[in-house]
Amino acid sequence: MRNPCLSAAIFGACLSALCAPSAFAQDAAASDNVYERDHLTIGVGAVYGPSYEGSNDERISPIPLVKGRYKGIEINPRTRGLAVNLIPSTRGAKVDFSAGPVFGVSFNRSRRIKDEVVRAAGKLDTAIEVGATAGVTVNRVLNPYDSFTVSADVKWDVNGAYGGMVWQPQVTYMTPLSKAMIVAVNARARHADGDYARYYYSVTPEQSLASGLPLYDAKSGWDSLGIGALVGYDLSGDLRDGGFALFGAVNYSAMLKDGKNTPYTALRGSADQWTVGAGIAYTF
Repeated sequence: MRNPCLSAAIFGACLSALCAPSAFAQDAAASDNVYERDHLTIGVGAVYGPSYEGSNDERISPIPLVKGRYKGIEINPRTRGLAVNLIPSTRGAKVDFSAGPVFGVSFNRSRRIKDEVVRAAGKLDTAIEVGATAGVTVNRVLNPYDSFTVSADVKWDVNGAYGGMVWQPQVTYMTPLSKAMIVAVNARARHADGDYARYYYSVTPEQSLASGLPLYDAKSGWDSLGIGALVGYDLSGDLRDGGFALFGAVNYSAMLKDGKNTPYTALRGSADQWTVGAGIAYTF
């Protein structure tokens, strides 16, 4: 989930919960529950947050949403990407598993850089990321309708930008507050390999000469930790019948180690990354 608004990563995990309240709907007949049959959710949102990872300049960025299920195969949203679950869920199951490919695009420092010093260091290439995701969900943890999910994404850049690998474990708890309202809380961390760290956090001699920033040699490691929450509200008053739903989210991410100590963050930005956002989705 690497893009100009890193903190928007909460949307991918929590929108999956918002758009798939299957546990909440288990007391309804399958014919009355759009999520128990083939369906598609499309939507759009906007987030206000850092213009690049570690920036203290904010910008507004769109967040598209696509989620659905067809013959047991599920498509789940990620920030500027998607994941495919090839393991069908079982109605009424206590535990569900997920696994499949994941795809993403990173525009981190590739466009719309507000800081003139960071911009002088040069724009970076767009990364196209391909990998795998896997997870396990426990249903009915604290009440008959909630769920707790532990998952991880592993992705490699295949576009020759940073050319390395990142992996992100995360946990998500989802529970409905009523037939119309659902809440999801997500916590995650990210580990970047040396190729990623050098590309985004190092300051090379050429970049130092162009920007005036000091030289910096970044290494692999855990570079961010985040937590966020999302609230969704179905406009018809019942999440199970699909239709339009509104959502809002707030997220905090802390840059760690070289993500925090790089001059792009320490001298020109901030390790504290806040993002807020809202949007609308339609399910049919």
